[in-house]
Formats: sequence, structure tokens, C-alpha cells
Amino acid sequence: MIDRRNFLAGTVAVLLAAPIGVNAQGTAKTYRIGYLASGRPSSPATASELQSFLKGLQDLGYIEGRSFLMEYRWAEGNPDRLPELAADLVQIRVDVIVSPGTPPTFAAKRATQTIPIVFPILGSAVEKGIVASLARPGGNITGLTTQLGALKLSQVLKEAIPTMTRVIYLYDPDSSPRGVAESLRSQAQAMNVEWQSVAIREWTGAFAEFGRGTTGLVLDDASLVQLKAEQACAVALQRKLPTIGKGRLYPQAGCFMSYAESSNDMFRRAAGIVDKILKGAKPADLPVEHPTKFDLTINLKIAKGLGLTIPPSLLGRADEIIQ
Repeated sequence: MIDRRNFLAGTVAVLLAAPIGVNAQGTAKTYRIGYLASGRPSSPATASELQSFLKGLQDLGYIEGRSFLMEYRWAEGNPDRLPELAADLVQIRVDVIVSPGTPPTFAAKRATQTIPIVFPILGSAVEKGIVASLARPGGNITGLTTQLGALKLSQVLKEAIPTMTRVIYLYDPDSSPRGVAESLRSQAQAMNVEWQSVAIREWTGAFAEFGRGTTGLVLDDASLVQLKAEQACAVALQRKLPTIGKGRLYPQAGCFMSYAESSNDMFRRAAGIVDKILKGAKPADLPVEHPTKFDLTINLKIAKGLGLTIPPSLLGRADEIIQ
């Protein structure tokens, strides 16, 4: 017969020997999350997205410094640094890499085929060869995809400026699927809009390629374009070009307006995907998720400077108005 006192003493000893730093996942492990980004942490848009991701982890019960540690690698606007930064994250053996955008995701993909990679925001993932399909990504990568294309942005811009007849699309060819620029031209004809795609290879010469009679400018959401948002918006305003970009950073930088998936919401949801992976799910089995929230931002100060009168119906739909 087991002595009751000995049994209780043994039980207490086992409990005391158990680790006390148990996190929300029932394990004492502190996860290391790599964050590989093209831009700078000082950017307001970047900082907001990062905070949304960290808040998403917090809402799931993770505590920074106890449940997880962040390993940040910033390219500071120099995409050539991304391969080296990705290799560094692989070398220190992070548990997962978070890679906002195409260039960081490509760099992470080339650096590892085993460490899970989650992209919070990225367009045309299948066309770019990043995942096999949205439903079954395959490999070690999954995340959230954007849906809005440049043509949709031009439609919103034309709603604000019904007289718009010629549009320039400024894009990064290294972050766009092949043939997208050509296909947009034919699609724009249905809107009675003449379309000119201008690839950014040498930024200072990009605006020199604009054709005469341009009445609207659409900015790509590639990292290369985002990093030059203030410069692009300043030149556009100087040339009296109403400009729309994909993301709030453009009207914040001095452009007319933006329409895009809510990046903050997508980064918050990316935390949920990271959570599933840390709990044992494989990226190959986690479908790439679609956005569910979209934001329209209008800069009224810029509109006045351009001499534009915005239709009340469009103003009423705006999620944010910058005075």
C-alpha cells in the first residue's frame, strides 16, 4: 500500500520540478521570430504595420521577451542587402521568418527551404513562383495575398476625376509578373483611358518618360516605389498630376489619394498564421489568405492644391481624410 504522505510529497516534488515559465502554448520555449524587411523601421507606415503584427501576437497570448523574441533585419531601402540579411536569420536558426513584400520573400525563399516563411502582404504569389497555389502553397511559404490591381486604382481615380483620359502606371518590373504592364493597357481601353506603363529602372529618369497630356498617375505598391513615395508625390504635385497609390503612406507622403487592402489588418492576421506554425502546422498546408478589409484615404489639402472638387459620394466612402 502507498503511504499517503509519501504520495503527496512525491507529487509536490514533481510540481516544483516543472518549469514555471510556461507560455500560452504550454511550453517553456521562447520562440525566435525573424522579421526581414526592405524598408526602415522609422517609416510611419512600416511602424504601424509592425505594431499590428505584434498586437496580433499579443492578442493570441504571446508575450514579447518571454514567449517570443523578435530578430529584426532591415535593408534600409537597399534591396541588395536582403540576401545577406536572410542568410543571417537562417544562421541564427529562427523558428519562422516574416517577410513583408516580394523582395524579402524571394530573399528568404532562396536562403532556406526548411524554416517556415510567412508573408503578411504580397501580390501575385503564384504568378511569381513563390507558392504553388493559393489553396495549397506547398513548400515552406504561406501568408496573405493582395487582390487589388493597378486598374482598380485607376477606376477609383477616374471616379474622383471623370475627365481623366490618360494614365501613367509607375511600377517596379522586378516585383511584377511578366506581361502585366502590357495586359493593363488593353484592359484600360474598356474604360476609355489611354494607359502608359513606365518601369522604374533609374528613378530620376522615370518621370521623363511620361507622355504628354497625362491626367493621372497610378503608383505601384512595390517596395522600390514605396521607399520613394515622398519624392514621387512631390514631383507629381509639381506637375499637377492627381496621383493614387496602393497604401496610406502615399497620401501621407503628399499624394492625392490611396485605395488598398488594409495592411494593418493583414499584418494582424499574419500573426495568426505564425501562431499556427509555431503550434506545429506546416506552411504547405495553410492556404494563402485573402484580404477582408479595404481602406480609402483622401488628402484634401493636395486636392485643393490640384484644384480638384471631389464628388460627395467618394468623400462619404473615405475611411480617412487628411486635411
